[in-house]
Amino acid sequence: MSNDKGLQDAHIKIGTKQTMRMVELGLAEEVYVAEDADPRLTSKIIALCNQRGVKLTLVDTMHNLGKACGIEVGAAMAAIVKP
Repeated sequence: MSNDKGLQDAHIKIGTKQTMRMVELGLAEEVYVAEDADPRLTSKIIALCNQRGVKLTLVDTMHNLGKACGIEVGAAMAAIVKP
């Protein structure tokens, strides 16, 4: 990921439940999804983002996404929340 610092500085929600909720409420500006996460989870958020017109960015691993978000564990998905 090229903008690792940007994710740490942005207002983000990390995790499947929080990311889904932000998209459903129309509060997500952009969603990041780890390519190695469980497809049963990622397929739902990808479909929802396409339906709602939310920008979607794929990240190679859960570890890299977690690191970009400033946490020490992997993350399946994260959303940047609109200000």
